[in-house]
Amino acid sequence: MPRVVHLQTHLPSSGNAAYRLHEAFLQSGIESTMVSLSSDKERSEQISFLGAKARIVSIINEKVQDYITGKTVREFGAFSYPVLGTDISDNEQIKNADIIYLHWVIGGFLNLKNIEQLVKLNKPVIFFMHDMWTITGGCHHSFTCEKYKLECNNCQVFPQVSNNDLSSKQFNKKSKLYSKYKNLYFVSPSKWLYNCAQQSALTKSKPIFHIPNVIDKTLFKAVDKSVAKQLLNIDTSETVITFGAVSVTSPYKGWEYLKKALDILHQSNTTKKITALLFGSMYDKQLAESIPFPTRFIGRLRDDYSTALVYNASDVFVAPSIADNLPTTVMESLCCGTPVVGFDIGGIPDMIIHKKNGYLAKYKDATDLAEGINYCIENSMKGYLSGDFDTSEIIHKHLELFNYIRKN
Repeated sequence: MPRVVHLQTHLPSSGNAAYRLHEAFLQSGIESTMVSLSSDKERSEQISFLGAKARIVSIINEKVQDYITGKTVREFGAFSYPVLGTDISDNEQIKNADIIYLHWVIGGFLNLKNIEQLVKLNKPVIFFMHDMWTITGGCHHSFTCEKYKLECNNCQVFPQVSNNDLSSKQFNKKSKLYSKYKNLYFVSPSKWLYNCAQQSALTKSKPIFHIPNVIDKTLFKAVDKSVAKQLLNIDTSETVITFGAVSVTSPYKGWEYLKKALDILHQSNTTKKITALLFGSMYDKQLAESIPFPTRFIGRLRDDYSTALVYNASDVFVAPSIADNLPTTVMESLCCGTPVVGFDIGGIPDMIIHKKNGYLAKYKDATDLAEGINYCIENSMKGYLSGDFDTSEIIHKHLELFNYIRKN
């Protein structure tokens, strides 16, 4: 069995796909370790993180990157162009590993030069793609732009048109890196991003695999909703509509469509006592006043137990993302037995079976989003995840990937 090391810029205390995969590997008998720039978790034999010097480098990188990408068009989301990073090719856990998994490693942790330093170790390097950055010139979601299929330039993220903009420069750097080495492999957790990677000029000739993210169903499971509501001091007679995001103003999260959908529901509702529950954001007076129902702000959920409790106290969870890969929130809610309403976009259709465990609304259609919320409530729908997301099945797919690497 190969020894694996996972690289991730930061290890938060909950909701981290890389850490969940690492834990699943250990439980399955696969020797696994993690290296990060910083971590909320304790240092251990399996987990290490870099020192103060690397963190200072990351801070400088973020300032430089903010400067050179400062005039981006916000509606098209984030664009990353890592300038600085840290050479970790001599790290003990990396030297001891047989396979290197690269998760989210930008943000001041690694730049493309540092990634090439790892590739030069001649070990299999697996890019686990959590968004589109790996296959584009720098944007994390391309929305309707398809230039990554040929060559990025004149990027919509930048207000000034240029054939030699940052997207073009970084696209060419990635192209040289990917084409130069044969020990590179790419994994997508969603069918959507898998298809995008197959069409990208950067990766279409590389080995690409579809393997979903792992979720611990012993933590995220259904319990009595009335008990969960009581624990959160919510009246059991209330119908709870939940939404979660670190920033509701994110261009990816579709808040404006949820707001319109809630207005539509409020106008048509005459009987039900509805409460809106928001997590990820602290109390926001302007936001609260814009929602037509009584609103509860839970704040940032820092552990899986609290997160599972919130899903269980909810009657429906809404994920109105207009650009997303395989959102963890959808997986978690469905595992807790709470149906999910979301747009038919990205990896969301991988999890939501229309009118079975949730509702797939027409893209950017607030009226259909409202219809979906109402449909789930009126039909007392129950959420669930298909067998494709069973941990044993996911581990089996990683073992098949290891076997493919060994044979090639």
